[in-house]
Amino acid sequence: MTEAIADTFTKVASGIYLEGLAVDHQRDVIWYSDVIAGGIHGVKPDGTKVTSFNPDRMWTGGVMMNVDGAVLSSGEGGIMWNDPESGKSGWLIDSIGGKPINGINEMVPDGEGGIFFGTNDIEMVIQGQPTRPTELYRLSASGDLTRLAEGLGFTNGIMFDPQRRRFYCNDTFHCTWAFDVADDFSISNKQCFLEKEDVDGMSLDADGNLWVTGFRSNYFTRLAPDGRELARYDTPAGSITQLRFGGADMRDVYFNSVPADGGDTLKEGGAITAQNSFLFRGRSEKPGFKIEPARFTLR
Repeated sequence: MTEAIADTFTKVASGIYLEGLAVDHQRDVIWYSDVIAGGIHGVKPDGTKVTSFNPDRMWTGGVMMNVDGAVLSSGEGGIMWNDPESGKSGWLIDSIGGKPINGINEMVPDGEGGIFFGTNDIEMVIQGQPTRPTELYRLSASGDLTRLAEGLGFTNGIMFDPQRRRFYCNDTFHCTWAFDVADDFSISNKQCFLEKEDVDGMSLDADGNLWVTGFRSNYFTRLAPDGRELARYDTPAGSITQLRFGGADMRDVYFNSVPADGGDTLKEGGAITAQNSFLFRGRSEKPGFKIEPARFTLR
């Protein structure tokens, strides 16, 4: 039995290759990125456009909220923040160890006001060449940066469970990793949680089940905390890059779809130009995990 509720899928927005995704629960706005056309875009659940910013910035893989209403966005050069109300913007982080950041992909809150994030090799992505190993970091609310893991293939979707004992990371083209988390946020005991060669985005539901998207898959793979595979959630999409839960009951499922061959086209350095990528809204029988904003002081 699928967790999808039939006949509830609605196209909310479109673009060339939608990737980053965040639900602004305070404003009831969904923010998404288009890694090819560029920019961060905000829409209401019914598709009404709110605003856009950073129109010339491509390759934004991750979007999330800060407590003051600013939108955090990853990509080439690091993590930016934008205040949709004032129009002000700046860099949350643009260097590691004194060196400019090549790229950052996904982000997730650490539960104490900071975030976890994974690096990516945007330089090689742009060239359509094999990418170099990537790393996982924690950036505390006070700005302290700690490297948690290195030597990963291509970090993508990440999640941190509410009990603060399990950390998940998609290693695109390989598998979903699960790590144990200590009190000091260090991670260890890396295990292959899901062996799948197109793992992309991920989220958690209220029961702690992991939902994993695939850039070649039109469904979510769903896994219980003990690794048991649950009924998958089928969608009308070509394939899916990211998902987030929203709505008053947290049962709305927002997800970005791309053409079924889009991810492989980018991997091989090909061009994508058609407006054939969509932000969908669906429904789930189970509520999702609410991703709280980070608590950085940005001004």
